[in-house]
Amino acid sequence: MENKKRRVVITGIGMATPYGFGVKKFWDGMLEGKSAIDTIERIPLEGHSVHIAGEIKDFDTWNKLDPKEAKRMDRFTQFAVVAADEAVEDSEILPEKVDPYRYGVIVGSAAGGFDTFEKQHHNILDKGPTKCSPFTVPMLIADMGAGRISMRHHAKGVNKAIVTACATSAHCVGDAFRTIQYNDADIVIAGGSEAVITTLGIGAFTSARTLSKRNDEPKKASRPYDIDRDGFVMSEGAAIIILEELEHAKARGAKIYAEIIGYGQTADAYDIVAPDPTGAGAAKAMELAVKDAGIKPEDVDYVNAHGTSTGLGDIAESKAIARVFGDLDTNKNLKVSSTKSMHGHMLGATGAAESIVCIKALQDGIVPPTINLDNQDPQVANLNYVPHKPIKANIKYALTNSFGFGGHNASLLFKKYEE
Repeated sequence: MENKKRRVVITGIGMATPYGFGVKKFWDGMLEGKSAIDTIERIPLEGHSVHIAGEIKDFDTWNKLDPKEAKRMDRFTQFAVVAADEAVEDSEILPEKVDPYRYGVIVGSAAGGFDTFEKQHHNILDKGPTKCSPFTVPMLIADMGAGRISMRHHAKGVNKAIVTACATSAHCVGDAFRTIQYNDADIVIAGGSEAVITTLGIGAFTSARTLSKRNDEPKKASRPYDIDRDGFVMSEGAAIIILEELEHAKARGAKIYAEIIGYGQTADAYDIVAPDPTGAGAAKAMELAVKDAGIKPEDVDYVNAHGTSTGLGDIAESKAIARVFGDLDTNKNLKVSSTKSMHGHMLGATGAAESIVCIKALQDGIVPPTINLDNQDPQVANLNYVPHKPIKANIKYALTNSFGFGGHNASLLFKKYEE
């Protein structure tokens, strides 16, 4: 007899973003159409041609971490821990009330401890190799967000960090979904964290010719689907989601935000950086998520697009969305937006952040906008990109896409919770 897959719901959410601490500030920013992009303050900008990013400017004033403990964490781990603390508190999980071996963590980072890598490399160059901090390795490795969170919250089940570039946290959430579905855990803390606004991070992405150089207008720099876009805008932060088996959540009286019902993952097998211009891999990931959910493509009300504000990426993804769900000529109900127009591209954290956008959109019945869409590129598909202002809508199903360098594609499908 085939085992019935268990239902998985969202019972907690947490974030650290350029808007400040917590989901509320982030979501308020989305509904206000407010850009979090500004001039970089953390690093010297001399010699850089890119001066803008979505930077968390006041993190040290949040007072969320013990100072001694924080010094032994890279910035990306600090973000992950703070966001996880909010999500766990939001879910009202009591460690003593759950089986620790059924309580897991899947939290990744695309780049890991760039900040630590740079600082310790300078220490070696200036003072010699013996002056490297003994905490260097556990600070820079990409799995340490997951490790720290598990220790902090006494989660002794599955513990891992997936690394798939900008699809990282989408894969983390998707694998958490599968882990619970197939009865390997009851609760999983999932998501991603990133802190790559460093000299190396900005310099490397600039050299790859991927970043916007609209330094004089940072709030208008991220402009997905607009004909005047000139690249994506780097951002930093963390997004954490608590996934839980439905009956387990109900038994402990947890509030339920939404249900996750579909997960699709593919590879472009095309190029190390550029997406397949046909959008075939992206389309297949969406199709697989819809099939996994057991619904029809026309049932999907909202797609939170990867929408990075790059020339090739926006076009390929928009064509893939239109191929799967139809364009305005065949499906007038579908809403599509790229919230990266406001919060920028958080790399390995972005899939979980945009999953939270979908969860809140389902909960509040509001689709956040694509800001800065002043002149739509005629090469992108004919879709309703919700320009400038949010739209009230009765949303039952919402899908988010995440694509990463190396050709990684992931799509997650969420449903408004019903008994």
